[in-house]
Amino acid sequence: MTTTSLKLSDELKQRAVAAAEKKGVSPHAFMVQAIEQAATSAERRDSFVSEAQAAREQMLSTGKGYEASEVHAYLKARISGTKSAKPKAKSWQS
Repeated sequence: MTTTSLKLSDELKQRAVAAAEKKGVSPHAFMVQAIEQAATSAERRDSFVSEAQAAREQMLSTGKGYEASEVHAYLKARISGTKSAKPKAKSWQS
């Protein structure tokens, strides 16, 4: 494990200390958790964007995509616990 120092404004340090106390952890543990959460969030966003770009490329290369209203209806049915057939990809190009 390596050591990293952070320069925080007095206000931010006090906010971190207060938040750590409320959580019942040390300020150090609070900051480590915060950095871990931020890194995980950034990684998830990067993955989401990469998947979206790949889906877009596939849509452009195949000329097929999904009707938004059908996808929305499918998702609503899934959320409510109703079985629903997955939407089928359709040609969107003339």
